[in-house]
Order: sequence, then C-alpha cells, then structure tokens
Amino acid sequence: MVSLAGVQSSALIPHAVVDSLDIHDETGRPPEDVLVEHLRSRQLLLVLDNCEHVLGACALLIRDILSAAEGVRVLATSRHRLRLTEEHLLAVEPLPTPARETPAHAADTSRFPALQLFADRATAVAPDFEITDENRAAVVRVCRRLDGLPLAIELAAVRLHALGVEQLDERLDDQFRLLTAGSPAAPRRHQTLRSAVDWSFDLCTPREQLAWARLSVLVDSFDLCAAESVCPGAGLDRSEVLDSVAGLVEKSILARENAGGTVRYRMLALVREYGQQRLKLLGENVAVQRLHRDHFLRLAEVFERQWFGPGQSAIVARLRAERGNLRAALEFCLTSPDEIGYGRQLMRALWFYWSERGALAEMRHWWRRIGLQESRKAISAAAKSVWLAGLLSVIHSRSAAVLQSGIPPRQEPASEGTPAFDSLAVVAAREDGGERELCFHVLSRVEIACTLVFRGVPEHALPLCEEALAVCEAYSEQWVRSYVLCTLATAHWALGDHQRAARYARQCLRLDYVSQEPRAVGRAVELLAAVATAQGEAERAAVLRGAAHHMRRDVGGEPVDRHREEQSVGPEQRDERTADQALDAPVRDRGRAYRSGQEKSLQETIEYALCALPESANGRPAPAPGGRPDAVPSGRTASGIPTVLSSASEAGLTPRECEVAGLIAQGLTNRQIAETLVISRRTAEGHVERILGKLGFTTRSQVAVWVSERTRVSGSGKPPEQR
Repeated sequence: MVSLAGVQSSALIPHAVVDSLDIHDETGRPPEDVLVEHLRSRQLLLVLDNCEHVLGACALLIRDILSAAEGVRVLATSRHRLRLTEEHLLAVEPLPTPARETPAHAADTSRFPALQLFADRATAVAPDFEITDENRAAVVRVCRRLDGLPLAIELAAVRLHALGVEQLDERLDDQFRLLTAGSPAAPRRHQTLRSAVDWSFDLCTPREQLAWARLSVLVDSFDLCAAESVCPGAGLDRSEVLDSVAGLVEKSILARENAGGTVRYRMLALVREYGQQRLKLLGENVAVQRLHRDHFLRLAEVFERQWFGPGQSAIVARLRAERGNLRAALEFCLTSPDEIGYGRQLMRALWFYWSERGALAEMRHWWRRIGLQESRKAISAAAKSVWLAGLLSVIHSRSAAVLQSGIPPRQEPASEGTPAFDSLAVVAAREDGGERELCFHVLSRVEIACTLVFRGVPEHALPLCEEALAVCEAYSEQWVRSYVLCTLATAHWALGDHQRAARYARQCLRLDYVSQEPRAVGRAVELLAAVATAQGEAERAAVLRGAAHHMRRDVGGEPVDRHREEQSVGPEQRDERTADQALDAPVRDRGRAYRSGQEKSLQETIEYALCALPESANGRPAPAPGGRPDAVPSGRTASGIPTVLSSASEAGLTPRECEVAGLIAQGLTNRQIAETLVISRRTAEGHVERILGKLGFTTRSQVAVWVSERTRVSGSGKPPEQR
C-alpha cells in the first residue's frame, strides 16, 4: 500500500514506492530500475492510492512494472483514468441504498451497505444507537440524500453524538438549499459531498475551523507537537490547540492512530484538500507552510545532533513516520529563492537518515534540485556540503567497483585520500559542533576503510576501523559500529584470517540495531558463509548463503549475476564460487540446505548464524569461534589449496600467504593468482615477495617444492620433524 496523497512531485513517485516496499539500494541505479528488478519475480498486489495529481508519472511507472513483472498486479485509485492499454477501469459506485419506491419497513439493513455503514459509524459515537422501525425512514432518507457516498455518510453519522436522526435529516435539508450556487454541470453527488464537508466545517467551532485549515499543510500523519507548531496564530493560541485537535477527532475530521505507543493523527485526502482551500481563503497558506518547514527543520537538526548515540532505532522510526512531511518541507523550499537556504539546511541535516535507510538515490535527487543551486562561492564556504558530496562519491565509486568486472589495480596513493576526506569531516563538524564532529570523523574513516578493502589494500583499513570502533563503543553507537565490524571482518577475510573475520561478523549480529536491519544481517551472514566454506562446513555454508541472498533480494540488492559473480571483488561473492568446490554432499542436499536458508526469518537467521558450529564434513570438530586467528584447519583453504599450517606457521607464513604458496605450486602466474583470489595484481606480487623472503628462497620453483613436500608429509600423518 503506497499512499501518494502527500507526494507532490512526479519525480518522487518511484522513491515513494521504493521506500514503502522497504527497498534499500546504494549502487546508484535509478529508483525505477531498482523497483522493477525487485518486483520482477514476485507475486503481489501493489496499491497506489490517490494518483490523480501525479497521473503521468504513475502511468509510466505502472507501465514499466507490468511489462517486467508478470506476477504483479496494480490497483490504482484516482479521479482520472491512467489511459494505459493494460488498464481495466472499475468505477467505484456509491453504496446501494433503498429505492424511493421501497417502503421504509422493507429496507432491511443487512441488504443495503449504506445503512450498514451509517449504523456502524453512528454506534461508534452513540453506543445505544440502533436502526429501529421508528427511525428507519429517517435513516433511509439521509442515506439517499447523500447518494450513498461513504465519506458523506460517515460525516453525517458522527453527528448523532449530539443530534437525533430526525434532527439530522432536517439539518441536511437546510444544507441542501445552499447548493444553488454550485455549478449545474457538476454531478449531483459531488455537490452533495461538498455540501456534506461544508456542513461539517460549519458545525466546527471557530478555533476548530482554524485548526482544520492550518493542519492541512501536514502530510500523511502527524503528532500533537507538529500540530502545536503550525496551528497557533490569530484566533488560536498554542494552549488551545490540544482541545481543537480533540474536537476535530470527535467530529471525524481527524483520524486518531496509535503508532508504537504514541498518538498520531491523519486527514483523509479530500478533507485535507478542503482545508487547504480554506487556508488560501484566509491568506495564510505561505505563512503556515513556513511554520511547517521550520518545525521539521528543527526536528531533523535535533535528531542529527542525537544520532551518534544509543537512540538510533527510535530516531529512524520517527523520521520514517515523518517522511511525507519532510518531503513536503523540501518541496516548499523550492518555491522561492528565499527558501533555498532553508532547503539546504534540511537536506544536510537529513544525510544520516538517507544513508541509514540506503536511500542514496533520494539523497542525490534533493542534492541535484537543492544542493546544486548554491553558487560556487557558497559551496566552497560550506564544508558540510562538500563532505556530503564526497560521501556520495565514495559510496558510489565503491558500489560501482563491486559491480564492475575485476577490481582496480592497487594504487598506493589510495590511502592518501584519508587525510583529505578526514579534514573535510573536521571542518564540517566545526561548522555544526557537538557530537556531530565525532559522527563525521568516524563515518569518514569507515567509508575510506571499506573502500581500501575493495581496492585490494585491506591492511591499510585495519587501523582506521579499530580507531572508529573504539569511538562507537564509547558512545553506545550501533549504526556506524555495524559497518565497522563488517569492514573489519571483510578486511581480515581478505588477509586470510578467517577466524577473526568470523568473530567480528558475529559481534555485528549481536548488536540490537542490527537485529532489526536486514542489510546489516545479510552482510555479516555472507561473511560467515564464506568462513563456513573455508572450514569445510558445506551444509552450514549453503544455509547461510541462502539466507543472505534472500535478505539481499528482499531489500532490493543487486541480483546475483553469474558473469559479475565470477569477477566480483568481495569475499561474499568468492564464497559463492568456491562453495561448490568444497561441498561433498550431493547437489540435491546443497539445494535443500540453500532453500532452508531462504525460508528463514530474520531472527531465525541470526540465531542460526550465532549458534555453535557443528562438526566439519570430515568428522573433526570445527574450530570454536574466538580461537587463535591462525587456527585454520589443514587440508584445503577457501581456494581449495592444500596447506600444512604447522610448517607454514613455523616459517612465519600467514594463512593468506599459504594460499598464495599453494597457487605458486600449481604453476600459476601472479596475474592468475590475483584472479583466483580476487585481489589486485600488485597485492599478489607483494605476497609472493614476502613468501620468498620468509622462506629464504629466490625462485618460485623452490616454493613449489616446499609446498609439495609439506603436503605429502601432512597426508601421511607424520609430523614435519620426522620427514
């Protein structure tokens, strides 16, 4: 269900649908492409409510979805046709009411939905109400005169808390006399509906009328704090807002909702539209929209200051509930050059929300429309704007690297970007002050560390991550910490330290924030699947891989592509390729384990990933989590390379160097080693040079002989010293 009533810009339609489906994407793809790919193999009903004000954008999006996703059906509500060839028009007729020739005593309530609705709504405000032989004729007259329109019936029935049915019927007659000023070309039921809303407005107190008009600037749902920010003004003090809101709830102008222990309010689209017309008549629309903008700017800035701390889940939930109002505030800032500065402030304050949600496409959308309207001089003076641009560039370039074939060659200057990006973070933080300085600084280092891992220099990422982790723990922060832990796990995996990689991945899964965040769970679980494969735990690896891929698909991740998969740079994708080599079980067993993982819920996946490792495929107990970093079982590594770590550790080789030595023994060149281990060629060359130095050799053939002897001795079960 996607409510579009509060989305005023056609460009935001795909963003709104992606957001409602809880899809996350950091790859820089257009939101339309992300949405279509997400829906391509699914079966669901997508409801787009209130399309008439963005009809063209809705039609184009629906056309693209239907052409690509055979299992998707779209139900679009609108006052106008979409004019698509695939469209089947279903006119929503008024609720059936008794015909005029039907005697009142024959108007059985169960046969006429209009009467049923009237009775239901009337009972809600007058519990002792019921349709009887005495009042049936009056109820039938009211429903007929309202043409069976549900909204009109609801607005009329709620009056029974103060009126009898006969009085209601009489007042409705009086109200109809006001219709003479209406257009004779308009359908009668539209005039009746307008009349019903006019009547409801007239029955409100003057303060309630002002509140109705001013509250119409609020989009979707809102809380009392927002109401108290936009309502005060001439004729309505702040202290009177609560009573006015309560009165509008009693009159069914506002619907009351419970949201996680707090109360929020909502207007139906037609009621809100009516309020906006009244606001224009008052000449207050721009002034009240500024109050609306100021309120949500303050809210965003407060949450940004509080973000680097323990309350992140609550902050995200609150901002997610306000996303319609935040978009409306940003749209208002585009209406005048005088408002652009406020728009930039709001956009900058919301950077953490868009980043946490994986909504970088929407961040770029507002950056193009608001951020780039700054002059060059203003941009150079606003370090935070430059830092945000840099953050987007880093994330986008890293995502692009993952999706491209191969990885960029190692470049030593890559680590030199750290001071420059860090300095931007420091300057930006000084502009804002407080704990935001820590947030900018830490996040910058994590993004750089993550990029260094994917650039093939994971050893440079470790000190950055360890420093960031200490700061996150000191402030009980969990969002950035989840990225730090996954980056540490990925870096250690890339260095061949699988045990430490698993330890950091499990630490990530134990964070309260991560337990509700599928993307973070998916990253950690894919790493644990890679470790399980390296340890010969075939079934466990398949289960974890299935669960991780299911979560990635559910949150809109890039679908697995076999060609890209063979060329990808991350350990998660490398595990995808090597698992088939390590699994000894029949293909059907692997498939069953994989499907078992796909069927697990988020919590079931976390529990499975954190449980003790079972015995390995060769019958030996798998190493316990938290053991020695180099305690990788002998036999075969994740690349299927034979190793004997007892001799290797005596020689001072790391687990990664053991893998490289095994590949040298197979006759692979440095380029082939880099392709096999999915590292840069320069990194492979560095490993070879260190192996030769540690072993005291000068040729690769000497390494091959050394590996062959130790593999043969290991297979005989004799210790190396008895060779």
